[in-house]
Amino acid sequence: MQPKKKQQLSICNKLCYAVGGAPYQVTGCALGFFLQIYLLDVAQVDPFSASIILFVGRAWDAFTDPLVGFCISKSSWTRLGRLMPWIIFSTPLAIIAYFLIWFVPDFPQGQALWYLLFYCLFETLVTCFHVPYSALTMFISTEQSERDSATAYRMTVEVLGTVLGTAIQGQIVGQVDTPCLQDPKDSSLATEGANRTQSTTSLKETQNAYLLAAGVIASIYVVCAVILTLGVREQREPYETQQAEPMSFFRGLRLVMSHGPYVKLIAGFLFTSLAFMLVEGNFALFCTYTLGFRNEFQNLLLAIMLSATFTIPIWQWFLTRFGKKTAVYIGISSAVPFLILVAFMESNLIVTYVVAVAAGISVAAAFLLPWSMLPDVIDDFHLKQPQSHGTEPIFFSFYVFFTKFASGVSLGISTLSLDFAGYQTRGCSQPERVKFTLKMLVTIAPIALILLGLLLFKLYPIDEEKRRQNKKALQALREEASSSGCSDTDSTELASIL
Repeated sequence: MQPKKKQQLSICNKLCYAVGGAPYQVTGCALGFFLQIYLLDVAQVDPFSASIILFVGRAWDAFTDPLVGFCISKSSWTRLGRLMPWIIFSTPLAIIAYFLIWFVPDFPQGQALWYLLFYCLFETLVTCFHVPYSALTMFISTEQSERDSATAYRMTVEVLGTVLGTAIQGQIVGQVDTPCLQDPKDSSLATEGANRTQSTTSLKETQNAYLLAAGVIASIYVVCAVILTLGVREQREPYETQQAEPMSFFRGLRLVMSHGPYVKLIAGFLFTSLAFMLVEGNFALFCTYTLGFRNEFQNLLLAIMLSATFTIPIWQWFLTRFGKKTAVYIGISSAVPFLILVAFMESNLIVTYVVAVAAGISVAAAFLLPWSMLPDVIDDFHLKQPQSHGTEPIFFSFYVFFTKFASGVSLGISTLSLDFAGYQTRGCSQPERVKFTLKMLVTIAPIALILLGLLLFKLYPIDEEKRRQNKKALQALREEASSSGCSDTDSTELASIL
């Protein structure tokens, strides 16, 4: 029997696949970095309502991941595949909802409900794009090396997507001055009358700038979705086509959540992801009010993301050479010294740029490694549960669920903390308590989360030797399933042996 020829993906295939990761990152970066300051200083939503919007929106976003995963697991294969139809039909609705998030309605009393509604709607629709796209990793190739290579392409494009999101949103919005009040408690009618017209005009210009940025980002979303749809085809596993019927969702969920390596991977990356999300959510306010760089924060964000983009290939080489667990320890822990430096240094723009570039190196590792390691866990699961096919969306959706839900809690609590600290909407400066709270949210809390995550990650059992063993066993299973003389009995017997 001739062994099956290894399946090679062309560079064009990998690029088309990778481009599909950009929409989620472009929109997510814009929302993550700018939604909080937009709600507080542009839409002028009070801090308590803003905290509710951010928490409920993220919590709902987390809930939709397993819900969409459940629906996908019940989907049947079509001529376009099982995952592609979700990507195609969710795209036009998602861009409409995204645009309306950045629109300020004329009814002030219902603004909080408006933003909550369209934020939740957009997160639902973008989940219908991202969950099937994430699961697509397992269906573009059966080769571990090809999937790892495609994942590196994807992570590079996704980090580039965050650069685009940061650059577009930051540079367009940064061209206009968001009006602020020198003393928000000053009720002087003379001062108010003198500044009312200029302030209203400037605020309207800022609102229009956010709409322009939203339109540009929505256009990028559509282009990337089209390239992904035209350039990638789903492929079924040879042994999967022999199975009679897919497993039920809840039985699959029970098996997935009882798989030890999966639970340990989630536990490790849950806390490290939270650390970076906490920095992301509060970075604009931190730069504006604690460091005093009101007109520089968009450029600092750009420095972080450009640094991350250029170092993704380096981390891909590193994990190939030294292993993924080693890359986790070195890559993510490298952020800690720079966060400590930010916590204790005085406000210095040059030093801040140096720290931003260095922090981007760690951000690149945090982007690449979770998505590079999850396919290894799924391969391990397939060997231990050879009859459990169709569970890939469950793995990817719940992997995102826990991170999103926890990040929603953290963002809600952080915004609420600013309210308790006395945050002043549209203030040109903030009380010392607010500045101190922002410093804790961007430095000390992320450091503690990173250290806890790395400690938990020591329990993760799949090292490079285990990966090699799994690869050989899976290859034997595929070759047996693909042979012309393979029967259902033979396949079951081989699976039992494995």
